[in-house]
Amino acid sequence: MISKKLKSFNSPYSLLPFTIMDRYLASELLAPFFFGVGAFSSLGVTIDAVFDLIRKIVESGLPIDIAIQVFLLKFPNFIVLAFPMSTLLATLMTYSRLSSESELIALRGCGVSVYRLVLTGVMLSLVVTGLTFVFNEQIAPAANYQAAMTLDKALKSDKPILKQQNIFYPEYQDVTQPDGSKNRILTRLFYADQFDGKRMTGLTIIDRSTKGLNQILVSDSAQWNPSQNVWDFYNGTIYFVAADRSYRNIVRFEHQQLQLPRTPLSLAEKSRDYGEMNIAEALQQLEVENLGGDRQKIRKLEVRIQQKISLPFVCVVFGLVGAAMGSIPQRTGRGTSFGISVIVIFSYYLIFFISGAIAQAGVLSPFMGAWFPNFLFLGIGLFLLMRVARR
Repeated sequence: MISKKLKSFNSPYSLLPFTIMDRYLASELLAPFFFGVGAFSSLGVTIDAVFDLIRKIVESGLPIDIAIQVFLLKFPNFIVLAFPMSTLLATLMTYSRLSSESELIALRGCGVSVYRLVLTGVMLSLVVTGLTFVFNEQIAPAANYQAAMTLDKALKSDKPILKQQNIFYPEYQDVTQPDGSKNRILTRLFYADQFDGKRMTGLTIIDRSTKGLNQILVSDSAQWNPSQNVWDFYNGTIYFVAADRSYRNIVRFEHQQLQLPRTPLSLAEKSRDYGEMNIAEALQQLEVENLGGDRQKIRKLEVRIQQKISLPFVCVVFGLVGAAMGSIPQRTGRGTSFGISVIVIFSYYLIFFISGAIAQAGVLSPFMGAWFPNFLFLGIGLFLLMRVARR
């Protein structure tokens, strides 16, 4: 029993890590945690990716080796989602077993408080939080992007794939006024309706960079010419307007080369899905979206950034909730613990998606929309823990 394993545990109230009790609890927590990671990630990737890949193999002729490669690249994303679930499963299963076998009663009889017992599970949850952050920032976004690129390349057709819409890029310049102050003015505005990965269409460019002359270019399409570092515009018109807004000239062309920055193309090429960006890339994309002024896309990205930050801390919340629920005197088996874990996980992610949608609608701030589920379940965990401590 547990009393034999704690002979060298001198101070029951000690908060020092790596005591005999901590090592014992950690060893009990690790097995169900790794089981949960394997089970939840495998289940998620099977439901989300495998069936879709099989359909593409049958209907689109996707090579099996490419399908396997895409399957493996999608795994890190589901490992990220499995970490919090596995933390909940591990703490709930471990503390429930210790409670049902009266080992927690023995520990409390030795003078160990419930808070000290739960501390081990919470500390391990903090370690998992760090792992989740690393996977969510460094591994999963890059793997998701590589999976998307690999799939697109394998299924490429003669028809261009639309990659981006409403490409908007303004250029500003600081102008010194007679009184010495500086004003930031717009010098060039680049806009394109669509980008298919090779060519932009529906372009309008306002150029105010030349003093005393404004130019407005309208073109059907344009393509970057890497050999000459210029833009090739096709089937368009250039309107020249003097500083006093009087008409100067109109030039129509079938092909025109202009030395403009490559930046709009770089922005369009770097555009990724939300799951394919880490926090730094998402913040850069947010700056671009702010320039474009699409409030719906800006709000959605702001919520996604906050959710990326809040997601790793779900591990701590689930660790606390699982340990507190498991510490309640009861007799439950592993099947019951697994069922309770599924219910808690479903409830959390349901609230997570609802609060995120409400935040995107503007009812809640992006911060509250992303962090509200964490705060709610943290409160539930603390409430349960205090109830157990009073028994």
